[in-house]
Amino acid sequence: MKNLINLFAASLLLFTVISCTSGTKEIGADISTETEQIEAGKVLFEQNCSTCHNFNQSAIGPNLSGLTRKVESEWIRGFIKNPQEKIDQGDERAKELYEKYKVYMPAFPTLKEEDINALLSYMHTYERAPVEVNDSEKLEDPIPEKISKSDLNLELEYFAQIPASDKASPLAKITKMECEPVSGRFFVQDQHGIMYEIRDSKPYEYFNLKSYFPDFVSKPGLATGFGSYAFHPDFTNNGLLYTSHTEKPGNKPKDFDYADSIKVTMEWVITEWTLEDPNAETFKGTGRELMRIDVVTQIHGVQELAFNPNASPGDEDYGLLFIGIGDGGSAESGFSFIADHQGSKIWSSIMRIDPSGSNSANGKYGIPASNPFAGVPGKLGEIYAYGFRNPNRIFWDPKGRMLATEIGHHNIEELNLIEPGKFYGWPIREGTFVINPFGNMSNLYPLPADDSLLNATYPLLQFDHDEGNAIIAGYFPEGGPFKGKLLFGDIPSGKLFFSDLNQSQPEILEIGVVYDGKETTLRDLCQNGRVDLKYGQDCQGQVYVMTKADGKIYKIINQ
Repeated sequence: MKNLINLFAASLLLFTVISCTSGTKEIGADISTETEQIEAGKVLFEQNCSTCHNFNQSAIGPNLSGLTRKVESEWIRGFIKNPQEKIDQGDERAKELYEKYKVYMPAFPTLKEEDINALLSYMHTYERAPVEVNDSEKLEDPIPEKISKSDLNLELEYFAQIPASDKASPLAKITKMECEPVSGRFFVQDQHGIMYEIRDSKPYEYFNLKSYFPDFVSKPGLATGFGSYAFHPDFTNNGLLYTSHTEKPGNKPKDFDYADSIKVTMEWVITEWTLEDPNAETFKGTGRELMRIDVVTQIHGVQELAFNPNASPGDEDYGLLFIGIGDGGSAESGFSFIADHQGSKIWSSIMRIDPSGSNSANGKYGIPASNPFAGVPGKLGEIYAYGFRNPNRIFWDPKGRMLATEIGHHNIEELNLIEPGKFYGWPIREGTFVINPFGNMSNLYPLPADDSLLNATYPLLQFDHDEGNAIIAGYFPEGGPFKGKLLFGDIPSGKLFFSDLNQSQPEILEIGVVYDGKETTLRDLCQNGRVDLKYGQDCQGQVYVMTKADGKIYKIINQ
């Protein structure tokens, strides 16, 4: 099988397809998109073909992405059954393949018709051919315009110190600081596995998550460990809390995995917890696993869980959990087909699930009927939007619009307006630029003239790495000079930015820092070149700044 596909897949690179004329059947239109057949084809492919082929780049054999949309399926079927016969008959395609590979492929006369159809169905889910770029068009500085500095400052005062969880910086890996919306209780989590409640500006250990999981792992860092948390909007009555965390690879059943030939570095686990007493000062409850996801590297996992804070009982979003998962480092590891899936895989997406339902494949959660891909053959119903490298924060603005920050690869940081079913570009776009996941991913290129055919959604805001290397957001102060404006920044440097998203073309402006009446920087405050900036907000609307390098939390006092 693998030699067979090695031959016919090469036709993707060898033949030009003439555009369909009126009345001509579209290439691949006869291939079934039934989910069961696609799954059967996936099994056949992974058993027989994946060691030599993928849908990302040429390896031992050619890249298969887009093949079934370039070559007639009847020709592929005939070639599978008897490739040498086609060559002997003088078939031009078959002859060119033989001249390229200098070998006769074996015939497969006993392969069942349904097996061939299943293989074609699975291969047909990979829509795109490799990205074509012209290196002469490479952009040296994708966004030459510089961010201007505002006259405004964030005035900060010390608020709290989180206990050190490591001997080296970052001393406390604090990443999320939010309140339980009904009681107003205020929490912050450390990625090394501890969740604290802040009372009277002091941290009290609330939940030791790592003690529940023997395989819990939070090193080497880079967003591993205790990823995120979210309280159900009816938490004070039902006691439901949701968490994400990483575990070392093991033998537990996975809900979302990939070919065995690709390395698994981490497993991300989403857990629903039921607390015995939601009002208790310390956690006591039981958990049930909702899903488990393999990732290729330790980066770009499940860094965000969130409920829509504007949804009330009876609203479409009420009680539905949004889950942001990046590509797991797959694209830059040479497996961009894991990220570039057109809604057929879970990675690089924002999911929306109903934890109280049971119509998912594993029966542990529900897929809302209003999700854009619910019931669509060849797509995953869990997906709400897709095409993200690392959607590390999901939040809503004062108008109720859903937003997400996207940490880029080598060049561009993004803020995206999230709409259901939309594709946000990764891994073939970074911001409003072309990136080639089959080549040097450090290079960017201008958009092609026919870019509208891609139907990608581009950022509301973007900046390049002249300004910062990893975007973080995002809260909207309810008073002061930044009232209604988005506060965000750069994680490593601690640079602070704001923008008025109500403008037709929002502008990014840099903000200064004032502490104890003196102008300073977050780098100077935490005495570290890498600040690891994060923001937080309580139920009264007060916004905070966190410096993970030293585990300190500051209150913004001019709001």
